[in-house]
Amino acid sequence: MSPGLPIKILGISGSLRIGSTNAIILQTIAALAPQEVEFTIYQHLGDLPHFSPERDDEFVAEHVLYLRKLLASSDGVVICTPEYAFGVPGVLKNSLDWMVSSAQYNEKPVAAISASPLPSGGDKAMASLLLTLQARIACTHWWCAEYRGSQSKNNKWHRD
Repeated sequence: MSPGLPIKILGISGSLRIGSTNAIILQTIAALAPQEVEFTIYQHLGDLPHFSPERDDEFVAEHVLYLRKLLASSDGVVICTPEYAFGVPGVLKNSLDWMVSSAQYNEKPVAAISASPLPSGGDKAMASLLLTLQARIACTHWWCAEYRGSQSKNNKWHRD
């Protein structure tokens, strides 16, 4: 990153639902980002083909190449994920698997957020995501903050 250039952050939602809490969190981060931050939200998670090492060759899918290009040009990544069956959604794990051979996450700062209405706050999804990222990212420092809140009947969030 050079002085005067924008800081490029890539947001990835683990949910495919357009109106998901995870997508809304990323949209809010983008809206609140300082002027010198260019925050891009990746919209094609569901378009990635199922990962298989033998498909990661010179004929790799266009959507995989696009995600790799976005990651390569980003200074950092924010991943926001729900918890499905005590882990991250399969589409998010699939996207991480596609990035193994290209090492796009190596040395890249990653912020992980788990948004869940469960009383546990999505802690199992967070643990699963961090475990996967640790297997793929060398020499990255992690800082995790936990915010526990709940949604009231009128869809307003409040701190417990």
